[in-house]
Amino acid sequence: MRVLITGSSGQIGTNVGLALQQRGDTVLGIDHRPNTWTDRIETVLLDLAKARVEDLPTGQAFDVVLHLAAYAKVFELVEYPERAMDNAKMCFTVLEYCRRHQTPIIFGSSREVYGDIHRHITEEREADFVVAESPYSASKIAGEAFIYSYAECYDLPYLVLRFSNVYGRYDCDIDRLERVIPLFIRRINTGTPIVVFGREKVLDFTFVDDCIAGVVAAIDALVRRHVNQQTINIAFGQGATLMDLVNIIGLALGKEPNVRYEPSRAGEVTRYVADITKARQLLEYDPQTPLTAGVPRAIRWQREIGAL
Repeated sequence: MRVLITGSSGQIGTNVGLALQQRGDTVLGIDHRPNTWTDRIETVLLDLAKARVEDLPTGQAFDVVLHLAAYAKVFELVEYPERAMDNAKMCFTVLEYCRRHQTPIIFGSSREVYGDIHRHITEEREADFVVAESPYSASKIAGEAFIYSYAECYDLPYLVLRFSNVYGRYDCDIDRLERVIPLFIRRINTGTPIVVFGREKVLDFTFVDDCIAGVVAAIDALVRRHVNQQTINIAFGQGATLMDLVNIIGLALGKEPNVRYEPSRAGEVTRYVADITKARQLLEYDPQTPLTAGVPRAIRWQREIGAL
């Protein structure tokens, strides 16, 4: 099949693109920056926050669009809320492109749409769009709302995938984008002090291979219309505290973390564990990698590429 991926130079986009190519699919990427991880994904350099619908590729038909492009750091968008509006604008532009070409869309959403609801596990129907914890969560809520409206008005095929703390490969470019696991790995490895915002914060960390298996299954299911117009959690389905994470990284590196704990910052979710029953039922999603196994694999990959 032919797949258009926005945000193709990012972590999930790179992993999905390479996985699709490996099985014989054709992939075209769109991103505002070149892919620093691989040159195997053909990429159109385009800033979707400033683009018109007409600027997107028109010379070929796609079986599905995977829309991942977004400013993705929660606290960064608290400081620069205009980037949340850029997220909404990018989603609308891609969605309108899909409407005009009658191309199914898969939207990369986030656990942030649930807010800080402190449930034991969180099902898809428990998102409350009245409450947005941060500009980032508001931007993802807006994107989902646009997609649901286009499904109602234009019968546009879609799937919404709500990701949760994906880690493990093509994610350690922390000078560009700080992600908690690569950041902690690098600092604990060098003995640099780290600050943990929220000692008892519980999050659902998803190893990248599990996430990509879910995304590829979603692509196949939507293109074949086996699954359509559904919103699905993609996560591991178990929670871990940030203190657990720090200790697991320290053990995997054989080093004692130099850590200071501070209260959670404004706009941050302090508990989220996904209910992945729907993903199991609709996509035969079956994540295999707990944090205790995923962190050592992430460290091994970073060593292989010389990042540690």
